[in-house]
Amino acid sequence: MEAAGPVLVLLLVAVCSTVQDVAAAGDSELLLLSVASEPTDGFQRFERSARINNVPMKVLGMGQKWVGGDMRYPGGGYKINLLKEELEKYKDDSKQIIMFTDAFDVIILDSADRIIKQFRNFDARIVFSAEGFCWPDETLASQYPTVARGKRFLNSGGFIGYAPELYKLVTAKEVKDTDDDQLYYTNMFLDPEMRKQLNIKLDHRSTLFQNLNGALADVELRLEAENSYIKNTAYATVPLVVHGNGPSKSVVNALGNYVAKSWSLQDGCYSCNENSIDLSKKKDSELPSVVIAVFIQQPTPFLEDFFEKILKQDYPKKRMFLFVHNDVEYHSPLVQEFLKDHGPSYKGVKSIDYDDKAMKGEARELAMDYCVQRGCDAYLNIDSEAHLDNTKALRLLLETNRGVVAPMLTRPFKAWSNFWGALSTDGFYARSTDYMEIVNNERRGLWNVPYISSCYLVNATLLADREARASYHHDSLDPDMAYCHNLREKGNFMFVSNLHDFGHLVNTENFDTTRKHPDFYSLLDNRWDWEHRYIHPDYANALDPNTTPLQPCPDVYWLPIVSPRFCDELVAIMENHGKWSDGSNKDERLAGGYENVPTRDIHMNQVGFEPQWMEFLKSYVKPLVEKIFTGYSNETPRAIMNFVVRYRPDEQPSLRPHHDSSTYTINIALNTPEVDYQGGGCRFLRYNCSVSKTRLGWMLMHPGRLTHFHEGLPVTNGTRYIMISFVDP
Repeated sequence: MEAAGPVLVLLLVAVCSTVQDVAAAGDSELLLLSVASEPTDGFQRFERSARINNVPMKVLGMGQKWVGGDMRYPGGGYKINLLKEELEKYKDDSKQIIMFTDAFDVIILDSADRIIKQFRNFDARIVFSAEGFCWPDETLASQYPTVARGKRFLNSGGFIGYAPELYKLVTAKEVKDTDDDQLYYTNMFLDPEMRKQLNIKLDHRSTLFQNLNGALADVELRLEAENSYIKNTAYATVPLVVHGNGPSKSVVNALGNYVAKSWSLQDGCYSCNENSIDLSKKKDSELPSVVIAVFIQQPTPFLEDFFEKILKQDYPKKRMFLFVHNDVEYHSPLVQEFLKDHGPSYKGVKSIDYDDKAMKGEARELAMDYCVQRGCDAYLNIDSEAHLDNTKALRLLLETNRGVVAPMLTRPFKAWSNFWGALSTDGFYARSTDYMEIVNNERRGLWNVPYISSCYLVNATLLADREARASYHHDSLDPDMAYCHNLREKGNFMFVSNLHDFGHLVNTENFDTTRKHPDFYSLLDNRWDWEHRYIHPDYANALDPNTTPLQPCPDVYWLPIVSPRFCDELVAIMENHGKWSDGSNKDERLAGGYENVPTRDIHMNQVGFEPQWMEFLKSYVKPLVEKIFTGYSNETPRAIMNFVVRYRPDEQPSLRPHHDSSTYTINIALNTPEVDYQGGGCRFLRYNCSVSKTRLGWMLMHPGRLTHFHEGLPVTNGTRYIMISFVDP
């Protein structure tokens, strides 16, 4: 079994060594102390913010068992006892200034010099941060001194003072490890004699400490060319320490994307590459082993393309395990074919099919177990709607060296993505102020967000202990929301990266597997994927102003428009429907019930494709018409008759001369002459000009009504299919 998690281990070693280095720089007048038992994501951010701002720091309790309760109430007395022990060293040093803050939800915003200067402006020996809630005992509120303006109540998540006074404060009474630290400090402050003796004040207007809980309306993020900072607009102050106390953790995480020299308008993301790794110089055998966990848990369009992109990831298959959970019967043949053809190239494969009846959350737990069992280094969760168009996506995610990181994926041309920028008060979606800038790639970076889905990479060190890892179960939440909730509760950050273009999401909402070739119907919901599969590869060249279209007859133009697959699937859809007209003049499908020049055909509205065809005319035919027929324009092309015609020698081999009732007509060849049939074609009588060697997926376009009197030439063998539209009748 291979060693798990080398990527994250490298990061943690670097962090711990940095903490020791910072603590050793003890010559400063200011020393930042904090308590942390393990180097969580929040701690690493805290440590970085101190280091970036050159604030000397020492961490107490690192690597020791936390014995301070659950920190909801009561709890935290352990922090006081650790601080008491440390302050013993400084109790007689009247010049030493000590700042104590929480670690996991605090960010240092400025230098030691600025912090000292701001502290001295209080003319106090000890200054505590302040908040708007009297916690943890509301009954004590009346005992607080009144405040003309500002937050009234003490918060123990941040305070600063001279060492002798702080020592007297923490040694005034015995404290149990499981006692509440904020209640202890509150009682000390509310004792008038103690408050006067130690000259304790509160930072009512956030000139030094900014607590976020209950104060979100006071705070604005200010972006500048070289730096980003927080402004308290209620009191016109610029805090130097920000604390995401209480339920404001996601807010401090969002601010942490920018402050402490993390991101600026001029240089973008400073912090993105600080802990990244380079895999390009590693041999294949040295690369992290990865479990690719594929989840097909709803009918999904373009699943064939999805698997193709998994297969094309630029990563050695022998460093990849494949786990597939398919919960959709319709997709089972495709999944089984993929596993049969390509499964042997991977290091290992495990699949769970729809008839195994695995629940969604359960299947994801099993996939993580599989990762642990196989000794993997990383786990890539990818749902079937997530297309990794970038063949280097897996490598790029690994190189970010984050515990949990998602590639930013969006629905093309939409603001819908696989992440939330913020949470509402009840824990559901809220749009962050920077969401659109991130989604539109106007800001590039690695963004700490409260929710990710569809595709994300997890370092295996977060999976090893099933009891400790975040699970996919919580109350009545769906598996994705439950997993993200549990990650947040455990202090694991979730990052979404738009440093590169990774891929996109397909829309599964209207995918109808009861249809023949249901992907064919996805134009309105999944235009990007539909175009890549069904539009002719030379279509863009036909739109080029410098390209001269083929003109086989006067004012008859020949243009590439749809792919061979489009043609094959449209024919299959029509034959599957099977209700071809009888070729007589009587046609109840038409207003009036009479067809002057009848054909054997099926209309688009008979197979449910009329809305998509109208969009096809507008998006793909109209630009060609406007290029060729200069001056002609119609914002929304109209076409009442849109149909596929079938010509056979024994059925209807040809069509008599006629004019089309249209401004212009399009005629798309759906199969190939001399291969699928012999004979056939179109003859324009006025010009005595015929087009017989039609090209698969190419469109003949010509004016209707007066000028282009034409006939369908006889098919002598086989079956000919063409798609006809009479546009702007």
